[in-house]
Amino acid sequence: MSKELELVNHLDEVNRVASEYLKGSDVAQISKSLDIPRTRVLTLLSDWREMAASNEAIHARAREALAGADKHYSSLISKAYEVIDSADQTSNLSAKTSAIKLITDIEAKRLDMLHRAGLLDNKEIADELATMERKQEILINILKDIASKHPEIKNEILLRLSELNRSEAVVIDG
Repeated sequence: MSKELELVNHLDEVNRVASEYLKGSDVAQISKSLDIPRTRVLTLLSDWREMAASNEAIHARAREALAGADKHYSSLISKAYEVIDSADQTSNLSAKTSAIKLITDIEAKRLDMLHRAGLLDNKEIADELATMERKQEILINILKDIASKHPEIKNEILLRLSELNRSEAVVIDG
């Protein structure tokens, strides 16, 4: 096989792996779906990162895409806060609980996106995670307080909180 054909085949393989990675697939999923050994997927992703790192057009496009995605996440979070405000006004605690969980999920996805893009170093990630955990604990405590004051929705809140904390049992005193 000629060198040119080998290069074309290699770049095609890099492109297929990178496309799956950018869709959110992890190395194991890419390996399975493309029937490529895991070690080869890691090598191809490394090659892709090297090529992308040296291409200014790719950098500009990636920055633009990340900025757009970050703006979109912010918009979704803003809408979720609007749902919370509306739920407060109508005393719809089920909608409020869902919106709070949605905000937590969106923030986690945004952090994952930024981490995958390499924009957060370990210290920043640790700080962000600590902040998110504090916010989550505050929100859970608010919901527990509401559940103890409104027994008619206690079971619904407990069910939703247990979805958040699958590893912990949720207990509300009172």
